[in-house]
Amino acid sequence: MTKLYFAALTLLSVSLQAQVQKDTINIDEVIIHENRFSTPISKKNRNVYVIDQATIAKLPGRSVQEILQYANGVDLRQRGPFGSQADVSVDGGSFEQTVVLINGTKIIDSQTAHNMLNLPIPVEVIERIEIIRGPAALTYGVNSLTGAINIITKKPTQSGFLVNTYAGSNFEKDTQDTGDTFYGTGIQVGGVLSKEKQQHSLFASHDKSNGYRYNTAFENNKIFYQGNYQLNNANEILTSFGYIKNGFGANGFYAAPGDKNSSEVVQTTFASVQSKHQLSEKWTLMPRVSYRYNYDDYRYYGISNLNAGRSQHYTNSVAAELNTTYKMEKGELGFGAEVRTEDISSSNIGDHNRDNYGIYLQYRTTFIDKLDVNFGTYVNYNSDYKWQAYPGLDASYAITDVFKIIGNIGTSQRIPSFTDLYLNQRPGNIGNANLDTENAFQSEIGFKYIKRDFSFNANYFFRKISNFIDWTRNVTTEPWQSNNYGNLNTNGFNLRTNYRVSFSNDSKLNINLAYSYLDFKFQDVISTVYAKYLVSSLEHQVTNTIDFQHKNFTALFATRFSQRVTGPSYWVNDFRVSQSIKKVTVYVDAQNIFNATYYEVGAVPLPSRWFSLGVKFVTF
Repeated sequence: MTKLYFAALTLLSVSLQAQVQKDTINIDEVIIHENRFSTPISKKNRNVYVIDQATIAKLPGRSVQEILQYANGVDLRQRGPFGSQADVSVDGGSFEQTVVLINGTKIIDSQTAHNMLNLPIPVEVIERIEIIRGPAALTYGVNSLTGAINIITKKPTQSGFLVNTYAGSNFEKDTQDTGDTFYGTGIQVGGVLSKEKQQHSLFASHDKSNGYRYNTAFENNKIFYQGNYQLNNANEILTSFGYIKNGFGANGFYAAPGDKNSSEVVQTTFASVQSKHQLSEKWTLMPRVSYRYNYDDYRYYGISNLNAGRSQHYTNSVAAELNTTYKMEKGELGFGAEVRTEDISSSNIGDHNRDNYGIYLQYRTTFIDKLDVNFGTYVNYNSDYKWQAYPGLDASYAITDVFKIIGNIGTSQRIPSFTDLYLNQRPGNIGNANLDTENAFQSEIGFKYIKRDFSFNANYFFRKISNFIDWTRNVTTEPWQSNNYGNLNTNGFNLRTNYRVSFSNDSKLNINLAYSYLDFKFQDVISTVYAKYLVSSLEHQVTNTIDFQHKNFTALFATRFSQRVTGPSYWVNDFRVSQSIKKVTVYVDAQNIFNATYYEVGAVPLPSRWFSLGVKFVTF
């Protein structure tokens, strides 16, 4: 009888513990793998927003750019839609102040960040996209001034292949040129081989469109390979290679209205090898090497005259990084070092090169019960700008099992691009070799509430960027020139909530709603009338997705509201429905369904209502 009594107590205890875990921990817990530490997102001390693979599959987008436009706090300014060209920034920074990474490997374009999202990554291989808000030098080094976007790819679990094809149109005609109806088509093929000790993924795609208005046609070709190797339980290797060639009509992209007939070709090659070695129960070593080549060919007069108004840029970047973590009795120590060399050969920037060296040191511990602290510094040496140090501190305190207060203080740096420094493109744009680096200081406080299928995040931050760089001029007859415009102070807050409802085992509803507000104030500005990029920063932003799933049928409705510092506000609404029958999925996308007229960059209007029909066959 006594044994039965204790057995019953044990069973009751296990049941209660399981219930507590169910109530307090998101069942889809995501592990954030930073360059040194790995942390469950529910325990992360920073303001991190994750777009997971389930959400990516439901969104009406076929490129990284299109997925990011639904992310709260992310300002995606598109010139060429459907993945042609877009600038990305976080929480009111410029497009040069956010670093993009693939599996922790930095994608830094030393020519210009206009090309940073020219990525060969198909959305089908993405496991999640992590958006880290605020200065992130302590984790990711230079250029992470206002945030970082880390694209994490999947590790295949079974073999198979994929064929995905689509076609779409706005059913309008090109009345200025051919008279043809605007359309877009694409096909993607891929295969996965998954073995016990190694996994291989290979994908290729071709997208083509005659545009959505005069001179906006594009053709995009991509190849991506990834190899995972598990040498044994303590050693693994990840390799990746990507190639993309993107050609597009650039009507109004940089010098409207004179560049009506302009075109551009951007070609990018990327390769990386990284590994993880568990040297002991306490010590982990993670080396990484990467290479990136980019070719940018801009033709002001299009293909009609290639002997004038043409700019060709060739850039190379080679980087190596070594990270290690050591678990101590009362915490975890992280150490890292990196080296990067960059060069450019350009028709109107010239030939230049520079080197960058960095050292990371951070320590994570729990000082008292429920108080987690992570602090350290990043020390950087650049061949042009010498030594600088960027410390950071983040902490969290769990008031209850479901309610946590977080706070952080961070610093970071952005090194001017070669375009900022040396461009000679008169009469349009000229660089400034005397530019100083941009430096950021940010403090933030907020809280997280996570209970079962409901989560709520709220954060307030203050950020000061000194030596803010923008392209300015006093009168419209002068060329734009890069200058340290002044010191930019930004106050902002963001709210984000997610709620999931399960009506049955087969029917689920997911609601995601977020709002961001930013207030900008310049100090010590230079005497100028016009600033090229800051004028279009977001002040108010609302993102909302509602998706319903019943068995193999899904329907998602997405709403985006944007109010920029100047210009009219606009709502853009998108929709996707899909039905899977065994291994075949048929999907219909409707983008900008209420036909809003809107601009994200300069004088480039974005597409009117657009419909697409696609079929996907997947066996893995």
